[in-house]
Amino acid sequence: MPTIGVYLRASGVVAAGVLVVVLAGTALARAGTTPGLLNATIKGTAQTPVGVLPHAFMELATYPDSLAGEHGPGGGSQPDWVSYGPTTNLSVPAHSLVTITIKQYDSGGTITNPYFATVHGTVDGTETVNGKTVTDVNSDAVGHTFTVHALPTNQDPLFVSVPLPALPDNAKPAAGSNYPNPNVVTFSFVTGGPGNYVWNCEYPCGDGYVAFGGAMSTRGYMSGTLTVA
Repeated sequence: MPTIGVYLRASGVVAAGVLVVVLAGTALARAGTTPGLLNATIKGTAQTPVGVLPHAFMELATYPDSLAGEHGPGGGSQPDWVSYGPTTNLSVPAHSLVTITIKQYDSGGTITNPYFATVHGTVDGTETVNGKTVTDVNSDAVGHTFTVHALPTNQDPLFVSVPLPALPDNAKPAAGSNYPNPNVVTFSFVTGGPGNYVWNCEYPCGDGYVAFGGAMSTRGYMSGTLTVA
């Protein structure tokens, strides 16, 4: 039985960061496509700060285009948009420890709000990057973030935000691949009761005002849904 650290960082402690989360969440209504549903797989149990819980796992990836995810090999209507894969429609179990691994294949730059270069809402307030445990990444070298949040509702609160470090702009494709070797980010968080949440990337990787449009605010690309079931 794996043992997980004994503290959950309180989410939403930094008021300015939380305000940005709420404002960004309002942009997620833009139309997009989210075919399919990726369900986390439960594999045993784990000791957590709230006791022994089912332990669920999920794997995602971020790409510099839309050629490898849910839009098919042609990339759909926006093949040059950055995207998450294999889908942005996610489901995890309630009252569980959830461990997500994200392979980050994209470059990046300086994040607009340094709050999102720091890990929030995970077990121990940490993530691992290529096997190294960290609490933040260089704010000048962020590729994307994975940020789960919700506007105020009567469901259990859930706020998780992890930064995904960028690859160098000149990174070469790996042998037999269209993409470089990725940065591999792994993190864990504890879910409460059933609910419906949204998630998105907080690195301005779209277009429009401060690059918060386009891919960044479109479900099926850099934003999606998280169902706690």
